[in-house]
Amino acid sequence: MRKKLPIGIDWFEKVRTNDFYYVDKTGFIADLLRNWGEVNLFTRPRRFGKTLIMSMLKSFFEIDADPMLFDGLEIAKEEELCREYMGKFPVVFVTLKGVDGLSYQQAVEALRFIIGEEAMRFSFLEESEKLTENEKNSYRALANLSDKGQFTMEENVILTSLKTLSRLLSRHYGCKVILLIDEYDVPLDKAFQFGYYDEMILLIRNLFSNAFKTNEYLQFAVLTGCLRISKESIFTGLNNLNVMTITDSYFNQAFGFTNNEVKELLAYYGSEDLLETVRDWYDGYQFGGQSIYCPWDVIKYTQVLIKDKEAEPGNYWANTSGNVIIRNFISKADRKTKGEIERLIAGESVRKPINQELTYGELYSSIDNLWSVLFTTGYLTQRGKKSEGLCEMVIPNREIRDLFVKQIQEWFKEEARTDVSKLGRFCAAFPAGDASTIQELLGGYLWKSISIRDTAVRAKRKENFYHGMLLGLLQYESNWDIASNVESGDGYSDILLWTEQGVGVVIEIKYAEHGNLEKSCQDALKQIEEKKYDDVLRKDGIQKIIRYGIAFYKKNCKVMTAGAV
Repeated sequence: MRKKLPIGIDWFEKVRTNDFYYVDKTGFIADLLRNWGEVNLFTRPRRFGKTLIMSMLKSFFEIDADPMLFDGLEIAKEEELCREYMGKFPVVFVTLKGVDGLSYQQAVEALRFIIGEEAMRFSFLEESEKLTENEKNSYRALANLSDKGQFTMEENVILTSLKTLSRLLSRHYGCKVILLIDEYDVPLDKAFQFGYYDEMILLIRNLFSNAFKTNEYLQFAVLTGCLRISKESIFTGLNNLNVMTITDSYFNQAFGFTNNEVKELLAYYGSEDLLETVRDWYDGYQFGGQSIYCPWDVIKYTQVLIKDKEAEPGNYWANTSGNVIIRNFISKADRKTKGEIERLIAGESVRKPINQELTYGELYSSIDNLWSVLFTTGYLTQRGKKSEGLCEMVIPNREIRDLFVKQIQEWFKEEARTDVSKLGRFCAAFPAGDASTIQELLGGYLWKSISIRDTAVRAKRKENFYHGMLLGLLQYESNWDIASNVESGDGYSDILLWTEQGVGVVIEIKYAEHGNLEKSCQDALKQIEEKKYDDVLRKDGIQKIIRYGIAFYKKNCKVMTAGAV
């Protein structure tokens, strides 16, 4: 019987004890022990296995660690390191991904709960013979529950909580402590979104300063996050910070899957023949020169393939990340930036300076900073080596390219609807048979937008982009019935309209691959007639039907009509 896929499971012990498929990343432990600094920060995009790595570290280092969890894995070959480090340290592990809230008070309450829960794991400290009564009281301040079931530690106690817990554990065990902080930057992200950034950054700065800067009980610490926040804003005065970003060659295989790992996984589940498809959709991220797949995507698609070998790949990573960054980027784009986006979608590259030390207050302050954010969060990735201070960037794979296209379509629809009178004229021209007005206004929209000129994809996919844009514009008329890709006659028509004037409209869209817009329009009209796309309208009793052939080429369009029939 095959192992289960670890869908959404990011706890190492659970993966290993419940017979889930595991891609062995334990070699990271040996690499860390040979190259560690006192405080180690790893930045990677979301859904690249950071929490699983952190829980693996906890399972390895924590006192009374179960060596069977690592039986047969890469780290087990490092016998000397295992003897010296496995199960030898108290470990404090907190994940800050749940520290959010609409207000500062809500976020603090979430942080209070997370730290309190971790403190409660060490309930033996309350009875430890190695602690003084004052020290036991310090522990109670961290872990004690009120009658209402809420942690009661004051905010000043939170600021020193990680250092206090380190001190108490060190006193009890007689050795130093390892601190693991997962998703360290989430509280700052949420605070920036909801307007309490200054308060939160002061809180996190003081918490980290106590935990890392003045903590003599610390063996070493590991932090993970998506962004490297400016040292001056959160790691003030922290001179022992060892930062490993996506551009560093150290640890470049620790997060995400390599090609060989994906090949083995697909073979195990009988889908090795789809390696090229998986590579096209989910590979392409460059971490320190190593090509990496998004593990979440690979596992999700493999799950689908187990049930349906013919299943198409999906946008799994994109659906988990909110995509606010791309929306902000597109909305701020000027003419030059729109052209650069077009080049990226076409599979080309752009060269930009990258700053990986921004504060959240700076992220959206300029289009230059947004290029950096897209790079560090995985929406763009590096190609080649940095030269003259510029980084050559591309869209990593099919999934992210499709995400850009989707966000462009949504932005276009919102932008178009800001001019209600113009959009009303545009829609009214369809039942009126006014092809010239449609062409004029549609052309104007295209020149303000971002076009698709991806030479690496079929014309049909380019048509789909323009199809989506046109459909979004026509949906302005809420009283119309609009059908997209509906079966009619001997095929599937692109767009059918039932207008409130009692007029039916059939639209067929073509991408003029070689720029011959007129011929493409004629081909579209011929297809409507030959495939009898107006059958559905006729069966509904529509007496007047207008056929349109609309052709696109980059930012140009042509509209032709066969007139009413």
